Amino acid sequence: MEKRDPSKYLDPRGRNVKILATVGPASRDPEMLRKLLWAGADAFRVNMSHGEHEGHAETIAAIRALEAELNRPIAIFCDLQGPKLRVGKFKDGQAVIRHSGHFTLDRNPEPGDHTRVQLPHPELFGLLEKGQRLLINDGKIQLKVIRADKDEILCSAIVGGVISDRKGVNVPDAEIPIPALTEKDRRDLAFAVEHGADWIGLSFVQRPEDLAEARKLMGGYGALCAKIEKPMAVRRLDEIIDLSDGIMVARGDLGVELNPEEVPPLQKKIVNKSRIAGKPVIVATQMLESMIESPAPTRAEVSDVANAVYDGADAVMLSAETAAGEWPEEAVTIMDRISAQVERDDAYLDRVRFLDTPPDRTTADALAHSCMTIADTVNIAAITVFTGSGSTARRVARERPSVPMLVLTPSLRTARRVALLWGAHAVTTKDIGSFEEMIAKGKRMALRHRFGKAGSKLIALAGVPFGTPGSTNLLHVVTLAGDELEKHEA
Repeated sequence: MEKRDPSKYLDPRGRNVKILATVGPASRDPEMLRKLLWAGADAFRVNMSHGEHEGHAETIAAIRALEAELNRPIAIFCDLQGPKLRVGKFKDGQAVIRHSGHFTLDRNPEPGDHTRVQLPHPELFGLLEKGQRLLINDGKIQLKVIRADKDEILCSAIVGGVISDRKGVNVPDAEIPIPALTEKDRRDLAFAVEHGADWIGLSFVQRPEDLAEARKLMGGYGALCAKIEKPMAVRRLDEIIDLSDGIMVARGDLGVELNPEEVPPLQKKIVNKSRIAGKPVIVATQMLESMIESPAPTRAEVSDVANAVYDGADAVMLSAETAAGEWPEEAVTIMDRISAQVERDDAYLDRVRFLDTPPDRTTADALAHSCMTIADTVNIAAITVFTGSGSTARRVARERPSVPMLVLTPSLRTARRVALLWGAHAVTTKDIGSFEEMIAKGKRMALRHRFGKAGSKLIALAGVPFGTPGSTNLLHVVTLAGDELEKHEA
């Protein structure tokens, strides 16, 4: 057997939580992407809010080239901008709203001043009611509605300050009757599907129905991640989780529309509900924010990342830290170190298993749960999961087993998708046709990918008949023999 070149191969990370790094001006160069992969990135986020399709296409091509070179399936997460509300423009580019003063949002397209500005979103007029809040520029300016009609929204400034062109507007107290996908989002989604994105992030989800149109436009390609960043989404969280393939705790806008003290317990609630449902969950936004400019994080940021790992999140995300920051490689390196250190804590497994994730009354779920208990009882090196769709891998990951999971799949799309799944190391391989072939291939792949050595025990989980989706019904414990190791290294 031909030996691999270790300089061109990324071994298993040695940690379970995954790192999702955002690509931007600071990181889109192929050499920097390579550095981020070696530093610990498992997947890359392409933010469709910025840049043009031509540049995004180059980024995706560079990631795929590295994927082929390094023999590591890499997830690409295309994040749609969503229906972001914004004010219009000002005569001088900006104005100052006086504390406790009055300020009007209207439909007049003329440039604004310190008394008024256009709000180019007709759906808000006649919807807002007295006492509801409008938060501008990530909550730095807070307005309260005094009167609202079909042409004007008169407000009192609870917190005034400088307001400038096209600043974002959050409306935390009302469900806005706008579609989840703008025309730009539809174009971006079509681009993402055409270029083989593995995950699509749907922004500003408010209701379960918001997921339907995206699903239809995706046409069965890729996985859909609902970003939870609106209080309205929290109210229907169970339904949204049920209809999505994964969840992102997008704490930036959540932190604007909710009181700051409400976000940490809500983060834990979303993570727990996603885990119980067996859906990957990503914790995102401002995790190492100071590293945009500094080579080292604050102690508070380190604790923030550590808490997300202790909560059992599948992945943690870097945004501007890697997209536009001065220290992208260092940010990934530090996030990798924090995650690995937490997982070495003797109390780590107890913490992530504190959440009860009872198996559904199915054979597949019962066997996935058994993988965890066997690994706790017997000295197991790894769990090898044979899967076509990734469903079996998600079931095993939900149990948070004490050993890593080697996911063997004939589908490159599936291998890429599970790159954001807790504890999963995916490898593409030809489909199996018999029990004997399954055992032989599982042993061979475990040796090749550093998941065992002579004498190691492995759990093999698969479905018979082989190649049939949803047929997981077989669990087998095998031992790697010395001659098999010699055969592999020959």
